Amino acid sequence: MPEAELRGVTLDCADPQTLADFYRALTGMRELFSTDEYVALTDGSGCDLGFQRVDGYRAPQWPGQDVPQQFHLDFRADDLDAVEELALELGAAKPDYQPGDGRWRVLLDPAGHPFCLTSS
Repeated sequence: MPEAELRGVTLDCADPQTLADFYRALTGMRELFSTDEYVALTDGSGCDLGFQRVDGYRAPQWPGQDVPQQFHLDFRADDLDAVEELALELGAAKPDYQPGDGRWRVLLDPAGHPFCLTSS
C-alpha cells in the first residue's frame, strides 16, 4: 500500500527570516535554506519547519475565529516554565485564554500563530 511521509510544515508569515529566527532560538533547529521569500529549519529528524512570505498576511486570531488559526504546532518541553519564559523573551505572547487545565500552555509566535507547550 502506498504511503506518504511527512517531510515538513510551512507557516505563512510577513517576514520569514524573523519568524525562522524565533523558532530556531526556541527549538535549537538550524537553518537549512534561506531566501527572501522562504526559510527552512531542520533538526535532522526528517521533518523540517518552513516559513514563507505571504503578501497581505493576516495573523490568525486566538481563541476567536475571525481569522482562523487552521492548525498549530505542539512542542514538548522538559521544563514548561523555562521554555515558556524563553519563548516570551524571544517575542512570543501569552493570551489570557488558556484551555487544558494547565496540561499545556498556548502561546502566540511573533507572527500570531498559536503554538502549544506541553510536558507530555
